Amino acid sequence: MNSKNYLFTSESVSEGHPDKVADQISDAILDKFLAFDPQAHVACETLVTTDQVIIAGEVTTNVYIDLQRTARDMIEKIGYTKSEYQFDANSCGILNSVHEQSGDIAQGVNSAEDNRDDQGAGDQGMMFGYACNETSDLMPLTLDLAHALMRELADIRHNHLELMPYLRPDSKAQVTVEYDGETHRPVHVHTIVVSTQHDDDADQPRILKDVRDILVPRTLEHYSDEIRALVDDKTELFVNPTGKFVIGGPHGDTGLTGRKMIVDTYGGRGAHGRGAFSGKDPSKVDRSAAYACRHIAKNIVAAGIADEVLVQVAYAIGRAEPVSFYINTYGTGHVDMSDPEIAAVIKGMSEFDMRPRAIIDRLNLLRPIYTEAAAYGHMGRKCEKVVKKFESLYNETCEIEVELFPWEKLDMVEKLRAAFGLN
Repeated sequence: MNSKNYLFTSESVSEGHPDKVADQISDAILDKFLAFDPQAHVACETLVTTDQVIIAGEVTTNVYIDLQRTARDMIEKIGYTKSEYQFDANSCGILNSVHEQSGDIAQGVNSAEDNRDDQGAGDQGMMFGYACNETSDLMPLTLDLAHALMRELADIRHNHLELMPYLRPDSKAQVTVEYDGETHRPVHVHTIVVSTQHDDDADQPRILKDVRDILVPRTLEHYSDEIRALVDDKTELFVNPTGKFVIGGPHGDTGLTGRKMIVDTYGGRGAHGRGAFSGKDPSKVDRSAAYACRHIAKNIVAAGIADEVLVQVAYAIGRAEPVSFYINTYGTGHVDMSDPEIAAVIKGMSEFDMRPRAIIDRLNLLRPIYTEAAAYGHMGRKCEKVVKKFESLYNETCEIEVELFPWEKLDMVEKLRAAFGLN
């Protein structure tokens, strides 16, 4: 490796990782509440361990949801359906400890009847958004590849199990990329690490061969020739480095909602605030403002204003207007303006109003769109319309067409180019 070059690493985990099991249960519960009551206030935390699920948190709503059924359905969908996993959708115990939201918080969050725009932030804190032009979805290559490996492994397990018949739900991937020390562009995929849970009688040499000859090539099919060329015979591949991975999932390690925030966002690039996403309705700016910052960052890079950008916003609890707004282009800007000047232009655009209610309305966040984000990253995903079906405690059903990942839309590129004189 060139002495001026450097290495950077990101990881991803599968939907069967215990922390992601917890995230998906929390967001499945949130989505069901929002499907029947878009104004529901939800902060749902989940803990999973050996044959046990604990659901806790605060909810204010006018509907009743079968939380146990919702949790079991999600666990079954992930693939924990065998008693030998010691975490089984049909037999695990589920403890429900959900109560009503604190009135002290609610009085600052609930919008005044005569002015919805005065809805305050659900908590203090700072949120970040990030984008760079390393990949087509404007995400860091390290994280993008790690997510892609995990999504492909899940697709094999769910739809092509004959290719790797020993697979179990829990897995992790880690990708290290070598970057040019001067241009900061990826020049080589240095190391790939894949740890996948497997049946007890699985042959480790076969798992290594299958990851090398099946998983990695299938993953790279989704990338450009330029990126595929970064993986070569010099790329180190480690598969199940401990030599065995039979005990996994919630039996192998306790899972908690919100413990994979770096996996959920940018893989350690840019920065991260103090709050997790899953289980929280969009009145919690931990979630909604982080999505809004990603939306801004992605459109800035797509507009050619900068090759890389970090966006930060901060709030005081109960107050609508942010206390700060910050942009850092890392010296990659293509306009004759300082970063504070760029921030001032964007802050002045009505299309990027960062008050909580404005974010919710702009991105249409009072919709049941969150379960799909709970595994394989909240950012860098495909914005698409789907129809989702929900059932209430009283067997009421509803079908809702929703737009997933609306914060990934490149709908502000032309307006940004006009604002910065790039048209």
